[in-house]
Formats: sequence, structure tokens, C-alpha cells
Amino acid sequence: MNRLYNLDYLRGLSAFGIMIYHYLSLTYGNFSSDTFMGRLGLYGVAIFYVLSGLTLYYVYYEKMQPSLKDVLDFFKKRFFRIFPLLWLVTFISIMLSGKTPDPTDLFLNLSGLFGFIRWDKSFSTGVWSIGNEIVFYIFFPFFILLIKKFKPLMIMLSLAILVSYLYFAFVKLSPDLLLSEQWKNYVNPLNQVFLFLGGFLIGYFLHNIKIKNTIVLSILLFGMLLFTFYPTTGNVINIVTGTNRLIFSTCCFLICICFYKLTFKFPAFIHKPLTLLGEASYSVYLLHPIIWIFTGIAASIFRKRFFYFPELYNLILSVIFTLIISFFVYQYFEKYFMKLGHTKRNINAK
Repeated sequence: MNRLYNLDYLRGLSAFGIMIYHYLSLTYGNFSSDTFMGRLGLYGVAIFYVLSGLTLYYVYYEKMQPSLKDVLDFFKKRFFRIFPLLWLVTFISIMLSGKTPDPTDLFLNLSGLFGFIRWDKSFSTGVWSIGNEIVFYIFFPFFILLIKKFKPLMIMLSLAILVSYLYFAFVKLSPDLLLSEQWKNYVNPLNQVFLFLGGFLIGYFLHNIKIKNTIVLSILLFGMLLFTFYPTTGNVINIVTGTNRLIFSTCCFLICICFYKLTFKFPAFIHKPLTLLGEASYSVYLLHPIIWIFTGIAASIFRKRFFYFPELYNLILSVIFTLIISFFVYQYFEKYFMKLGHTKRNINAK
């Protein structure tokens, strides 16, 4: 199938934005809900979820039948795509912590079951969203089955997921408490699966719809301006509760739709690095907290032995090292296991 390079652009930019958000937060402190970075830190992950649902629809809708064989093949590919790097990051994070991990939490993280049971118990920054993603993969075959064979049931399931999303936004999460105090409720996969479903439905309803680039760019500009300048203040809990949750989620949907339907392709000198960034986005997302720790250790040693330099330099070096290391990890680690996931065993082989 033709690769959707514009989605690679958005995926890479989101991963880069989340990395910058974390590095700036670690250097200068947390951001409030009225800042672009405060919004990007949360909704950059939301864009990942929408893109995941959209991309999986695009890849699997036509070729995946509601059969055991196809479902097992789907999970095999997802396993080799997600788990090798997740395991690597988990073990490195445990070693860096210097603490003996709780055996139950370790088992749940290595098996991926933490997303179903203890979704807030992970060993590295951002891994909670991978647990959510694994939960979404359980939903995906049902989306395919129901939308192909039992559309009324798909409508009912979609409404149930919408109700869950609204319940968290208006009831479960309180705007009177800090997000950090309600983190377990926020990262509950039932609070996020609507975004994944939204991406899937965007693919389903807009797959054969063509939209002029001028219209797409106008919608994209509107979505970006709304995302950036919509008035909110205070703790970031204010952008994930109530009506604000609906507005910012809508912005994410609009942005993803625009990148999906945009037919413009950047010149090679822009296209290639953005595509590489998109392809390596999983490594960028998972590795950047670890690289920050190593860079910080190296910077501390350098300051003691030679001379002091500002924290900003540490941030810049962390960005550079993250991009370089993520590229090589993608090329020589991720792609190796991805190929294993796509290998078909010859049943006639002796």
C-alpha cells in the first residue's frame, strides 16, 4: 500500500514536540494550561492515539478478515513492533533507578498487561501510553469485525466508548484538583480509547473523500490557532476536563484529518528528515527520558572537572543525542524485529 508520508510528518513532529516538552519541563519547571507546551505535552500523546487508529485502519481494513488467522497475524506484528524496544527501555530504566523492581509490576510491564491492570505503574516516562496502546489493540479486531459485519453493534460500541470519554471528562476527573493528583484516572485507557476510535472512524468515513489542499490547509490553520490560543488558565487539568476536553480533542482530530487528506509533499530536503523522524518516532518517544539521564550525568562530570555551562546546553545536547541514537536504534534494532514480525513461516518446510 502507498505510505501516508504526511502522517509520518505529524507523528515525527508530535514525538519531537513531546521530547522538547519533557526537556523544557525538566530544565525550567512545569507548564500551565495557557502555554502551547503545556497543551502539547498532553495532546501530543492524543495525536499519537488518533494516528494509531487511523494508520491501523488504513493498513488493515481491506486485508484483515474477522478470522483467527488474521487476528493472530495482527497481534504477531504488533508484538514485534512494540515489545522489543519496550523491554529494552524497561530494563535500562530499572538499572538506572538502582532499585529492585516490584516483581508484579515487572511482570505486568514485560507482558504488556500493566495497561489492563496497573496502567500508571511503569518504569520510564511515557510508557503508560504504550500500555494504553496495547489495550487499544484488543479493541481493534472488534472494530474491524463489527464495522464489516454488524454495523449496529459498532454504533453501540462507539457510543459506549463516547460515554466513557465524557464520564472521565465531566465526572471522574475534577478541575478542582491538580492533574498529578488524578494521574491514575487520566491515564486510564478507558479515558483515551475514544481518541483511537476517532482515528479509526476518520479512516473509515474519509478514506475515499478528496478535499482540496486549500480547504485542508484552512482547516489545519483553524485547528492550530484554536489549539494554541483557546483561552484557559491554571493547571493543565483544565484542558483535559469539561468542555475544554472536547475542544482540544476536536483540535487533534482536525489536525490529523488535515495531514491525512493533504496531498502536498515537501521538497526532498524537508521530506526526508521529517519522514525519518516519523519512522523513528517510537524510539524518540521512549528513549528521550533515558538519554536525558545519561546526558545529565555526563554534564555533571564535565562541570566538576572542567568548567560550568548552562542547563540550556544540556538540553540542546540531549536533543541532538536523542535524534542520533533514535535513528540508529530504529535502523538496527526496531527494523530487525519488525522484519521478524512480517516473516511468514513456510508450512511446507521440513
